Amino acid sequence: MSDNSEKSIDLNKNTCPNREQRANGTNVYYGKASKLLKDAKKGNLKCSERKFQQSGGCVLNFYLSVRVPTIRDAVTIFNSPVGCSSSALGYRELFRGIPVELGRPAQYNLNWITTNLSEDDVVFGASEKLKGTILEAERRYSPKAIFILASCTSGIIGEDIEGAINNLQPKIKAKIVPVHCEGVRSRLVQTGYDAFWHGVLKYVVEEPKKKQEDLINIASMLSYTWQDRLEIERLLGKVGLRANFVPEFATVDQLEVLSEAALTAPICPTYTDYLSRGLEKEYGVPYFLYPSPTGIKNTDEWLRQIGKFTNKEDEVEDLIREEHKIWKPKMEAIQDKLIQLGKNGEKIRILGSLGQGRLVNQLPFFDELGLQTPAAMSQDFDDLLVDQLDDIINKHGDFDIMVNTFQAAEQANITTNLDPDLTLTCPFQGGTWERDNNVTRIHSLRGDPDPWSMQTGYGGAVAFGNFLIQAFKNRSYNKTLSEKTPKSYNDWWYEQSDPLYYIEKE
Repeated sequence: MSDNSEKSIDLNKNTCPNREQRANGTNVYYGKASKLLKDAKKGNLKCSERKFQQSGGCVLNFYLSVRVPTIRDAVTIFNSPVGCSSSALGYRELFRGIPVELGRPAQYNLNWITTNLSEDDVVFGASEKLKGTILEAERRYSPKAIFILASCTSGIIGEDIEGAINNLQPKIKAKIVPVHCEGVRSRLVQTGYDAFWHGVLKYVVEEPKKKQEDLINIASMLSYTWQDRLEIERLLGKVGLRANFVPEFATVDQLEVLSEAALTAPICPTYTDYLSRGLEKEYGVPYFLYPSPTGIKNTDEWLRQIGKFTNKEDEVEDLIREEHKIWKPKMEAIQDKLIQLGKNGEKIRILGSLGQGRLVNQLPFFDELGLQTPAAMSQDFDDLLVDQLDDIINKHGDFDIMVNTFQAAEQANITTNLDPDLTLTCPFQGGTWERDNNVTRIHSLRGDPDPWSMQTGYGGAVAFGNFLIQAFKNRSYNKTLSEKTPKSYNDWWYEQSDPLYYIEKE
């Protein structure tokens, strides 16, 4: 873990450092995990440019545009050209698929506005347009908070967002929260996480009026579903604890009382990191970052950590024994089935496309299922999770790892050459290489209300194990793609051994 990571959280500044600066992050690597770990410990990780790339992540548009507008009594302003808000389209409809009976608010609106920056604004400035948009947000929605998401355009022209806010805040009831998530500021989209939490910590979280000893902060990551939320609420509720889920469907009040919680617990360590450290530094709220509740063993340890911080060790042990009676027989049945599905008595070889938070939590779960993981693909990596990666290598052995932000050609190369029995990928990542392999999703979309979309806790361990079995039973989709469509890339690409062929060499 980076020694200076605590010092880099300075709420006197307008925003956070980039992940490249704060955590020595990288967006490109291929080789042994042990070598990546060694480089991280020495501070040798760095970002590189690709001469050819098909996609990428945006600090603003990939994560924040689909999350911040879900805060129920707030308004999000995209200080940007209108296209930068495109990912926010459709998310109200996506969540409407969740039945009200499962706890989804019956009435909710995702309120967001764009300043629609133009070429003239780039030349002459757009501070007055931003001020007018803030006033319109206040008039139209009477929100408790207004989040302003900066864009490449506002960053390039040096828009003084803080100046506009300081001018208007005395006239506005809502808390105005700038989030410096300009796409050009960082190659690592996780910088967007940190920028959002910096704004929340600086402008929204309030001094605690009281300590809520039963309140646990849960910063839920992008790829966990409503069923995961229900499982976490179920487990914590059995020991008399409440989950404060942020930011999806949170209220501004829930953000304000983050300082009153007994603990901040992780679902994704890389997403929770900045918030957890900031709450401890500013308000003394304790936290832990590992493990997350993925698989039965990790869920046990996750609950034990929570029990330790809330003086509920005995209640947690009783809960674990009770849950094991229900879920362990089901998990053993899944393990037996996966053994039967293996070739010639060998373990199934699985290749996961993961975020770094999943990397350190899902790989032990694969081992728990009886799966072999010769390699993994991670969107990014930084030294905030060095200790966790070290622990995984010690317990489960070395493996190949590709650090790759949604570059389908690179993924196709190593997937074809490794030839795993099953490849897991994000459902929104695209399938340009699915025809050549047995590929299925590693997680569902957030609005999926079906119980088999669960991934966390004991119920999630069994649901995901059963989903993998289903993926082996039904390969018709990939078979049809293979028969009816041409290969995604030319043969020479699959034949050459370096998946980072297009990385610019120094």
